[in-house]
Amino acid sequence: MVVQWCCNQLVGNRLKIGRKLCFFVLCSLFFVLSAGVCAAGNGSHKVVTKHTVLVFNSVEDMVVFNDAINYGKNSSFGGFFSSPSAQDAEKELIRKVDLLFEKVQLILDMRKKMRKVRVRLFSNSDQLHQAFKKIFKRKCVVRGWYLFEFNTVFLNVDDVHEGMLAHELGHAIIDHYLTVRPPRATAEILAKYVDKHLFEEVKQY
Repeated sequence: MVVQWCCNQLVGNRLKIGRKLCFFVLCSLFFVLSAGVCAAGNGSHKVVTKHTVLVFNSVEDMVVFNDAINYGKNSSFGGFFSSPSAQDAEKELIRKVDLLFEKVQLILDMRKKMRKVRVRLFSNSDQLHQAFKKIFKRKCVVRGWYLFEFNTVFLNVDDVHEGMLAHELGHAIIDHYLTVRPPRATAEILAKYVDKHLFEEVKQY
Protein backbone atom coordinates (compact mmCIF):
# COMPACT_ATOMS: atom_id res chain seq x y z
CA MET A 1 0.00 0.00 0.00
CA VAL A 2 2.82 2.37 0.89
CA VAL A 3 4.61 1.58 -2.39
CA GLN A 4 1.39 2.14 -4.34
CA TRP A 5 0.82 5.47 -2.57
CA CYS A 6 4.39 6.58 -3.34
CA CYS A 7 3.96 5.64 -7.00
CA ASN A 8 0.70 7.61 -7.20
CA GLN A 9 2.35 10.64 -5.62
CA LEU A 10 5.28 10.43 -8.04
CA VAL A 11 3.00 10.21 -11.08
CA GLY A 12 0.85 13.05 -9.75
CA ASN A 13 3.87 15.28 -9.22
CA ARG A 14 5.17 14.56 -12.72
CA LEU A 15 1.79 15.49 -14.21
CA LYS A 16 1.76 18.75 -12.26
CA ILE A 17 5.30 19.55 -13.38
CA GLY A 18 4.36 18.72 -16.98
CA ARG A 19 1.35 21.03 -16.87
CA LYS A 20 3.39 23.85 -15.37
CA LEU A 21 6.09 23.39 -18.01
CA CYS A 22 3.55 23.47 -20.85
CA PHE A 23 1.94 26.58 -19.37
CA PHE A 24 5.35 28.27 -19.10
CA VAL A 25 6.24 27.43 -22.71
CA LEU A 26 2.89 28.73 -24.01
CA CYS A 27 3.20 31.95 -22.00
CA SER A 28 6.75 32.47 -23.25
CA LEU A 29 5.65 31.98 -26.86
CA PHE A 30 2.78 34.42 -26.40
CA PHE A 31 5.03 37.14 -24.96
CA VAL A 32 7.63 36.66 -27.70
CA LEU A 33 5.01 36.98 -30.44
CA SER A 34 3.34 39.89 -28.65
CA ALA A 35 6.65 41.73 -28.43
CA GLY A 36 7.25 41.10 -32.12
CA VAL A 37 3.86 42.38 -33.20
CA CYS A 38 4.17 45.45 -30.96
CA ALA A 39 7.64 46.08 -32.36
CA ALA A 40 6.12 45.92 -35.82
CA GLY A 41 4.23 49.11 -34.98
CA ASN A 42 0.57 49.95 -34.68
CA GLY A 43 0.42 52.37 -37.59
CA SER A 44 -1.08 55.85 -37.56
CA HIS A 45 -3.99 55.48 -40.01
CA LYS A 46 -6.68 52.81 -39.76
CA VAL A 47 -9.43 51.95 -42.22
CA VAL A 48 -12.18 49.72 -40.86
CA THR A 49 -14.21 47.68 -43.34
CA LYS A 50 -16.93 45.09 -42.86
CA HIS A 51 -14.39 42.25 -42.75
CA THR A 52 -11.00 43.83 -42.03
CA VAL A 53 -9.06 46.50 -40.19
CA LEU A 54 -6.41 47.99 -42.49
CA VAL A 55 -3.51 49.62 -40.66
CA PHE A 56 -1.20 52.04 -42.49
CA ASN A 57 1.74 54.23 -41.53
CA SER A 58 0.10 57.21 -43.26
CA VAL A 59 -2.83 58.38 -45.36
CA GLU A 60 -0.43 58.52 -48.32
CA ASP A 61 0.26 54.79 -47.93
CA MET A 62 -3.48 54.15 -47.93
CA VAL A 63 -3.85 55.99 -51.25
CA VAL A 64 -0.94 54.00 -52.76
CA PHE A 65 -2.51 50.74 -51.56
CA ASN A 66 -5.89 51.68 -53.02
CA ASP A 67 -4.26 52.24 -56.40
CA ALA A 68 -2.50 48.87 -56.18
CA ILE A 69 -5.68 46.86 -55.47
CA ASN A 70 -7.28 46.51 -58.89
CA TYR A 71 -10.53 44.80 -57.97
CA GLY A 72 -14.18 45.83 -57.99
CA LYS A 73 -17.49 45.08 -59.64
CA ASN A 74 -17.94 48.61 -60.97
CA SER A 75 -14.66 48.68 -62.89
CA SER A 76 -12.92 46.60 -65.52
CA PHE A 77 -10.37 44.27 -63.95
CA GLY A 78 -7.56 45.58 -66.09
CA GLY A 79 -7.92 49.27 -65.26
CA PHE A 80 -6.55 51.52 -62.55
CA PHE A 81 -8.57 53.37 -59.94
CA SER A 82 -8.14 57.05 -59.39
CA SER A 83 -9.77 59.20 -56.74
CA PRO A 84 -9.83 63.00 -56.41
CA SER A 85 -9.31 62.89 -52.64
CA ALA A 86 -7.99 60.69 -49.84
CA GLN A 87 -11.52 60.45 -48.44
CA ASP A 88 -12.84 59.10 -51.74
CA ALA A 89 -9.89 56.72 -51.96
CA GLU A 90 -10.74 55.36 -48.51
CA LYS A 91 -14.39 54.77 -49.44
CA GLU A 92 -13.32 53.03 -52.64
CA LEU A 93 -10.79 50.91 -50.77
CA ILE A 94 -13.39 49.78 -48.23
CA ARG A 95 -15.67 48.65 -51.05
CA LYS A 96 -12.90 46.82 -52.92
CA VAL A 97 -11.44 45.03 -49.91
CA ASP A 98 -14.83 43.78 -48.73
CA LEU A 99 -15.71 42.59 -52.23
CA LEU A 100 -12.37 40.81 -52.40
CA PHE A 101 -12.85 39.19 -49.00
CA GLU A 102 -16.31 37.93 -49.93
CA LYS A 103 -15.02 36.60 -53.26
CA VAL A 104 -12.35 34.60 -51.41
CA GLN A 105 -15.02 33.17 -49.12
CA LEU A 106 -17.07 32.24 -52.19
CA ILE A 107 -14.14 30.57 -53.98
CA LEU A 108 -13.32 28.51 -50.90
CA ASP A 109 -17.01 27.96 -50.08
CA MET A 110 -16.16 29.03 -46.54
CA ARG A 111 -18.76 31.67 -45.76
CA LYS A 112 -18.83 31.88 -42.00
CA LYS A 113 -18.97 35.01 -39.88
CA MET A 114 -15.60 35.67 -38.25
CA ARG A 115 -13.89 38.49 -36.44
CA LYS A 116 -12.27 41.16 -38.59
CA VAL A 117 -8.85 40.34 -40.01
CA ARG A 118 -6.14 42.89 -39.23
CA VAL A 119 -4.02 43.82 -42.26
CA ARG A 120 -0.78 45.59 -41.34
CA LEU A 121 0.57 47.48 -44.35
CA PHE A 122 4.11 48.83 -44.15
CA SER A 123 5.49 51.57 -46.37
CA ASN A 124 8.20 49.46 -48.02
CA SER A 125 9.91 46.06 -48.04
CA ASP A 126 12.60 47.14 -45.56
CA GLN A 127 9.98 47.83 -42.89
CA LEU A 128 8.22 44.56 -43.67
CA HIS A 129 11.48 42.60 -43.39
CA GLN A 130 12.31 44.29 -40.09
CA ALA A 131 8.91 43.30 -38.70
CA PHE A 132 9.43 39.69 -39.81
CA LYS A 133 12.86 39.54 -38.17
CA LYS A 134 11.51 40.96 -34.90
CA ILE A 135 8.68 38.43 -34.81
CA PHE A 136 10.43 35.28 -36.07
CA LYS A 137 14.08 36.09 -35.27
CA ARG A 138 15.29 35.19 -38.75
CA LYS A 139 15.73 36.75 -42.19
CA CYS A 140 12.57 37.45 -44.18
CA VAL A 141 12.30 35.53 -47.46
CA VAL A 142 8.59 36.16 -48.19
CA ARG A 143 6.62 39.07 -49.66
CA GLY A 144 3.84 38.77 -47.10
CA TRP A 145 2.41 36.41 -44.50
CA TYR A 146 -0.51 35.71 -42.19
CA LEU A 147 -0.03 35.16 -38.45
CA PHE A 148 -2.89 33.12 -36.96
CA GLU A 149 -2.03 33.92 -33.32
CA PHE A 150 -2.92 37.58 -33.91
CA ASN A 151 -5.24 37.17 -36.91
CA THR A 152 -3.01 39.58 -38.83
CA VAL A 153 -1.83 39.80 -42.45
CA PHE A 154 1.51 41.55 -43.08
CA LEU A 155 2.19 43.25 -46.43
CA ASN A 156 3.83 46.41 -47.78
CA VAL A 157 2.20 48.95 -50.08
CA ASP A 158 5.18 49.13 -52.47
CA ASP A 159 4.89 45.44 -53.38
CA VAL A 160 1.28 44.28 -53.33
CA HIS A 161 -1.60 43.49 -55.64
CA GLU A 162 -5.09 42.09 -55.28
CA GLY A 163 -3.88 38.50 -55.73
CA MET A 164 -1.44 38.76 -52.83
CA LEU A 165 -4.06 40.27 -50.56
CA ALA A 166 -6.62 37.62 -51.54
CA HIS A 167 -4.05 34.86 -50.91
CA GLU A 168 -3.29 36.03 -47.36
CA LEU A 169 -6.96 36.69 -46.58
CA GLY A 170 -7.54 33.13 -47.78
CA HIS A 171 -5.21 31.87 -45.05
CA ALA A 172 -7.20 33.79 -42.43
CA ILE A 173 -10.53 32.46 -43.70
CA ILE A 174 -9.27 28.86 -43.89
CA ASP A 175 -7.76 28.92 -40.40
CA HIS A 176 -10.93 30.31 -38.80
CA TYR A 177 -13.47 28.31 -40.78
CA LEU A 178 -12.22 24.80 -39.99
CA THR A 179 -12.55 23.41 -36.48
CA VAL A 180 -8.99 22.08 -36.71
CA ARG A 181 -6.45 24.19 -38.60
CA PRO A 182 -5.11 22.31 -41.63
CA PRO A 183 -1.41 21.55 -42.13
CA ARG A 184 0.55 24.46 -43.59
CA ALA A 185 1.02 22.73 -46.95
CA THR A 186 -2.71 22.05 -47.28
CA ALA A 187 -3.59 25.66 -46.40
CA GLU A 188 -1.07 26.89 -48.99
CA ILE A 189 -2.67 24.78 -51.73
CA LEU A 190 -6.08 26.24 -50.89
CA ALA A 191 -4.71 29.79 -50.82
CA LYS A 192 -3.09 29.28 -54.23
CA TYR A 193 -6.44 28.00 -55.50
CA VAL A 194 -7.84 31.42 -54.56
CA ASP A 195 -5.13 33.14 -56.65
CA LYS A 196 -5.98 31.03 -59.67
CA HIS A 197 -9.73 31.64 -59.60
CA LEU A 198 -9.90 35.20 -58.26
CA PHE A 199 -11.18 36.75 -61.49
CA GLU A 200 -13.31 33.83 -62.59
CA GLU A 201 -17.05 33.57 -62.08
CA VAL A 202 -17.82 31.12 -59.31
CA LYS A 203 -21.04 29.10 -59.52
CA GLN A 204 -23.06 28.93 -56.34
CA TYR A 205 -24.86 25.71 -55.53
